[in-house]
Amino acid sequence: MFPILETDRLRLRELKEDDVGAIFRCFSNQEVTRYYGQEPFVDKQQADELIKHFAKNFEEKRGIRWGIEHKDSNEIIGTIGFHLWSAAHQRAEIGYEIHPDYWRQGYTKEAVQKVITYGFETMNLNRIGAVVFLANEASNQLLRKLGFQEEGILRDYIYQNGQAYDTFIYSLLKKDE
Repeated sequence: MFPILETDRLRLRELKEDDVGAIFRCFSNQEVTRYYGQEPFVDKQQADELIKHFAKNFEEKRGIRWGIEHKDSNEIIGTIGFHLWSAAHQRAEIGYEIHPDYWRQGYTKEAVQKVITYGFETMNLNRIGAVVFLANEASNQLLRKLGFQEEGILRDYIYQNGQAYDTFIYSLLKKDE
């Protein structure tokens, strides 16, 4: 059963077919995908495929991705979750994105904190990693503020728009919390 997590303003829930439009609005926005490692979506079929990909990862215990639903509007404003999950090694990488209409309002921090707690307490993770473009100042600042430690730079780690980008690699350990 897919877990539902709640914060004061957000509900983190499984993405459904009805969410294709909201996912397309997010992933077709160049501001959202600029630091995501992929090209912006050009049609809703891509959003549908992404939702199915997230569902398959959960089913196969390789990851979990929640839709970030704003409680006031019941609209999906982004996604958050873990990928590269290894239960045997008690680790996963966190990833998230949120539509620019909701930037700088504390929503991402609220969602990340909830998911970190779930990862350590329910998924029995010991390590949560994150890979972030060097230029993604907002995400780099957020992770540092939440206690993630910068471990180094992965050179030419992500290709996007035919260009290689360096990324920071971060970690948060359960004992650091």
